[in-house]
Amino acid sequence: MEKLTNKEEEIMQALWHLEKAFIKEIVAELPNENHYNTVSTIVRKLEEKAFISHKAFGKTHQYFPLVSKTAYTKKFMHEAMESYFDNSYKNMVSFFAKNEKISAEELREILNLIEKK
Repeated sequence: MEKLTNKEEEIMQALWHLEKAFIKEIVAELPNENHYNTVSTIVRKLEEKAFISHKAFGKTHQYFPLVSKTAYTKKFMHEAMESYFDNSYKNMVSFFAKNEKISAEELREILNLIEKK
């Protein structure tokens, strides 16, 4: 599975949220104004990359994800862990703690989740 561009990820986020959608529905879901033809082109590229597929309804297509958000997130996070944190969860959590991106309360919640397993 290859890394998606920012625009491809944005479209996948919309499709993961919608679960299945026509191009006009994807365009409406995107946070920034996007041209229908641009979104359509990117959707076709995502289909070529086997991230999505479609069901035809006459001349229109309804698209749906083939790759789940969870599967993509796992892949992306694994690569980030290897590249930026020496494959260490401790290094990753320390990074966020040092940069005040995670609170002590959130850390306690994470510890509780770990202890429950």
